[in-house]
Amino acid sequence: MTTAKPQLFLYNTLTRSKVPFEPMDANNVRLYACGPTVYDFAHIGNGRAAIVFDLLFRVLRHVYGPDHVTYVRNITDVDDKINARALRDHPDLPLNEAIRKVTETTAAQYQKDVTALGCLEPTIRPRATENIPEMQAMIQRLLDNGNAYQAGGEVLFAVDSMPDYGQLSGRNLEDNLAGARVAVDSHKRNPADFVLWKLSSDDEPGWDSPWGRGRPGWHIECSAMSERYLGETFDIHGGGLDLIFPHHENEIAQSRCAHGSHAMANVWMHNGFLQVEGQKMSKSLGNFFTIHDLLETEAFGGRKWPGEVLRLAMLMTHYREPIDFSQRRLEEAVNLLEKWERAVGDAEPSAYLPTEVIDRLADDLDTPGAIARIHALIMDQDKAAEGLALADLMGLRIKRNVQVDSAVPNLVAARLAALNSKNFAEADRIRNELAEQGIALMDYKDETGARQTKWEVKR
Repeated sequence: MTTAKPQLFLYNTLTRSKVPFEPMDANNVRLYACGPTVYDFAHIGNGRAAIVFDLLFRVLRHVYGPDHVTYVRNITDVDDKINARALRDHPDLPLNEAIRKVTETTAAQYQKDVTALGCLEPTIRPRATENIPEMQAMIQRLLDNGNAYQAGGEVLFAVDSMPDYGQLSGRNLEDNLAGARVAVDSHKRNPADFVLWKLSSDDEPGWDSPWGRGRPGWHIECSAMSERYLGETFDIHGGGLDLIFPHHENEIAQSRCAHGSHAMANVWMHNGFLQVEGQKMSKSLGNFFTIHDLLETEAFGGRKWPGEVLRLAMLMTHYREPIDFSQRRLEEAVNLLEKWERAVGDAEPSAYLPTEVIDRLADDLDTPGAIARIHALIMDQDKAAEGLALADLMGLRIKRNVQVDSAVPNLVAARLAALNSKNFAEADRIRNELAEQGIALMDYKDETGARQTKWEVKR
């Protein structure tokens, strides 16, 4: 029996509507998502974007086949923030060597972190620095087409050369005044014009070009890399809401004007913002957490959080909605995973997923609905295999056949006896022994007031 293939519906930011997804070529479905700027470890908000578009990648692979989906997630390794970090962290090294050290370290850490979050390897992970010729070729086309000009040592895109500039964000040129994320310089013809190429000083990284030794602007990087690996127009472009303007808006302008095309991507998808315990994440508020912090330290909630817990906690909120990342939400994810692990027994994932089982994911990645479905299936012993298969499709790891040493109940009883006899040193020793086996103890008093202990296998 073959696996059922659902009809996907995706919300398109460009049209503000949810529509059936029809790829340009079902044998080559193409997805691009903006990846990290590798000057520092990725924060948990970056982790949300990685999880969302990894899930989309998984669903597309399920529907169209793993060999028929190309997922590109770039690495931005040329940026002024990277230059500053290199000078700060490696002042004794030549700048190019210092930059490479920063970018290699942080790019490797990013991949390690998102792998721990259950993310598959993208099909292609291009680096900006490996695509400079493609960027220069696109800039030259924009100059030749009259969409760009040179001024003040820069090559700039002329936004008024594109009559429908601003469709994605809903902004018009009058909205793009000095202020939010728009740099205004005297050499610009329009305050909203943005940099395609800027000159580099002797102590800045740079590449030779027809316009002088310099480096690319941020937006041109993604336009050039997506064209190289996915074509002038492709199926889906993704990223966080914060990238709609100016980054994605300017990508569209560059790509469409360079190619004379009607679209850069047919569908634009954006995940919502992330707060921490109800507040905007900020280093000044002390609530800024990297993925590494959560995985490897006890910085949040006094404990480490496994990658599958972080992934489930993220997916419990629909990707387009804002998410409040809280200790309570993580504890809910821990409890849910443990409940599933206890329920599945020795079941194995089903090789067949009926369309009605995955229809929540097919409806614009309705992960809360899909998680509810996983729970209902796993709690039904006859359908646990389908629940496991749906969890696997979502990248959620559910442990099965958890083996517990037969001595555990006796040790729990011995510790309880030690507590009742006030032999606290022995009670602590037994607790530590059990903790090493992954056993968590919960003391409580029954209705008679007698001390009792529950135990569970923890992650």
